[in-house]
Amino acid sequence: MVKNYSRKVLCFAPLNEEDAPQNPKLCSAIFYKFIFLLLFLLISNNLYSQPVTISYAGNDNYILTERTDLRRYDNNKYVGLTSLEVKSFITPSYENGEKVYDGLFYVEQDTKHLAAVIDEGIHDAIVSVFKIDEQGNMNMLEDNGYPSFRSFPSFPKKEIKKGDTWEAKAERAVDPTGEGKITRMPIFIQYTYNGDQIFNQKDVYVIKALWATRYGYGIGVSYQDFDGDRELKSATGKHEATLYVEKETGAALLIRDNVNEEFVYTDGRKIAYKGTISLFTDYPSGVEEDVILPAINRLIAESDIEYEKTDLGYMLIIRDLQFVANSAELLPDEKNRLNQIADLLKKLPKNQILIEGHTARVGDESDEMQLSLERAHTIVNEMGKRGVNTENLITKGSGGSKPVADNDSPQGRARNRRVEITILSKR
Repeated sequence: MVKNYSRKVLCFAPLNEEDAPQNPKLCSAIFYKFIFLLLFLLISNNLYSQPVTISYAGNDNYILTERTDLRRYDNNKYVGLTSLEVKSFITPSYENGEKVYDGLFYVEQDTKHLAAVIDEGIHDAIVSVFKIDEQGNMNMLEDNGYPSFRSFPSFPKKEIKKGDTWEAKAERAVDPTGEGKITRMPIFIQYTYNGDQIFNQKDVYVIKALWATRYGYGIGVSYQDFDGDRELKSATGKHEATLYVEKETGAALLIRDNVNEEFVYTDGRKIAYKGTISLFTDYPSGVEEDVILPAINRLIAESDIEYEKTDLGYMLIIRDLQFVANSAELLPDEKNRLNQIADLLKKLPKNQILIEGHTARVGDESDEMQLSLERAHTIVNEMGKRGVNTENLITKGSGGSKPVADNDSPQGRARNRRVEITILSKR
């Protein structure tokens, strides 16, 4: 009996043309060995991958950015794209031996937040203070709506391997109407550890996260934030996120969340969003001290300005700025000091700058707070006129809450009336 070898033969061995048609069994054996080896490697990679323990070790100063690109639908009608970017500068410090994070959040577009309209070109700081434990659980100490995601991501205490899953509770702060009515809702997240990768030249864990939006009263859910938007009746939807978590610190360098959810209000309105929310962790630029410190020293020598190194960065203290009484209008005599400060800040195009206004404590606290903020706005506008990039400037008003001298004397009140300009930088 003559066997027919005319069929096509797959062969991964380096046979010559004369041998190939004569060795179908050899080619087939090599092929199946190759497939078996490939399957073995894939299975053993999962079975014998090294277990890891993921934990949050904390950061030095860092920048957190939340970027929203969502299509909005009102009562099932498309009304446009909602694009919003919230940036922050976050600084750790220690209180009673515990690490506490102070965040300065600001919105990168015209918006209404906390019933205060943010002026065009002015970035008012929204302050939040919180703690984060080793599992990533966040405890808010001062909560003004940011960050939007809390205790996300969270990590298990036990060792895990590729493919393992765990569940954890988190919280999300939302403002569906965009009117500054912040509502906090619990979320229950299922995580899956998908392996390791290199991201932005850093070793990271790749983690998938899934959760459903559930808010209000109904089947399987019973929760309402009584400090939030009382008109928000319910919320439903789903989220699918990919996280790149830095191995060294446990910080999420990138989170990309695919969103599809709907919010229902007591008057029958329905607001739905579809799209993505992205969160980035980055680290601030440093400061070239051999360039900046000589410039600061010249500024101190020529003007009534002091200098201090803080956890936030390099702080310039401008005391007794000459404003019109009870006003944010600067007197002309301050022109020279402002010119010198602008010349310094123009040397720092990559750094964020915090401009914080202070008043003496002599009147109504709320009035003082507003006046100190308006005076910080004035400094931003003056810097902009002198060629400083105002996109990097953050404003904050502290009123008379941070005195450095006694308010009982004219000299003390003069020291308390000041503006602090801090070059935010890594430690």
